[in-house]
Amino acid sequence: MTTNTATPITIALAQLPVSKAAVDENLQTHLAYIERAAASGANVVAFPELSLTGYELALLSQLAMPRHDKTFATLTAAAVATNTVVIAGCPLQNPNGKPYIAAVICFPNGEHTFYLKQHLHEGEDVYCAPGHKSGLINVNGTRIALAVCADFTHSRHAATAAAQQADVYLASALISPGGYAQDAEMLAAIAQCHQLPVLLANHISTTGGWQTCGNSGGWNAAGELNVKANGTLPSLVLCHVNQGAISSSMEVMTDLGHEESTID
Repeated sequence: MTTNTATPITIALAQLPVSKAAVDENLQTHLAYIERAAASGANVVAFPELSLTGYELALLSQLAMPRHDKTFATLTAAAVATNTVVIAGCPLQNPNGKPYIAAVICFPNGEHTFYLKQHLHEGEDVYCAPGHKSGLINVNGTRIALAVCADFTHSRHAATAAAQQADVYLASALISPGGYAQDAEMLAAIAQCHQLPVLLANHISTTGGWQTCGNSGGWNAAGELNVKANGTLPSLVLCHVNQGAISSSMEVMTDLGHEESTID
């Protein structure tokens, strides 16, 4: 991490109910969260892995979206209308084979692009293909490195982000109650090793046969957990980042409108 002239930004981590394969229904929920996050001052809204469809591996081939799908146009329109960067999870068509597990990144200038999950969990390769390019976006001078779930379990992924002078490491994931402690330890270790904030957006719904645990939140550059959502409550966790450092105050928003807690 290097000192830069970035202006402070707020990254909203969305943990929301997701319905199996119901893209239109899930899209409407995403739009409500985006609007609420923007009203709370967010510059970026990040959703969990495969948030638009649910983690439905057996259905990925039929759910996979083309790069100019109408869903992405709707999310991009919301990014423009709210002046936020929107990062949502989706299966993406691959003209050369199995679909990708992707994150669509929609910008306030009306453009959108994708980050493709590089490291697959055991068994995912039956249904999808890995990506090979790192994802780094710049929001008001803050460099945000993107990860999707298993990416952060491979040390070279975060090391590459640090080498690219990322200011924040942002992971979207599906984490179960039994896996949270180990994954949280890894995320804390990434933060401490590379001296940069690490943020997590996790599911709260049962999806793809997996029970999930929420607890979306953020670790500071010392590897300390600054804040996490209250379990599996539908929430927006607002993380304030200033020149690569998480501020000591973050808010957990519950039920799209009521401030549950502020940690100083």
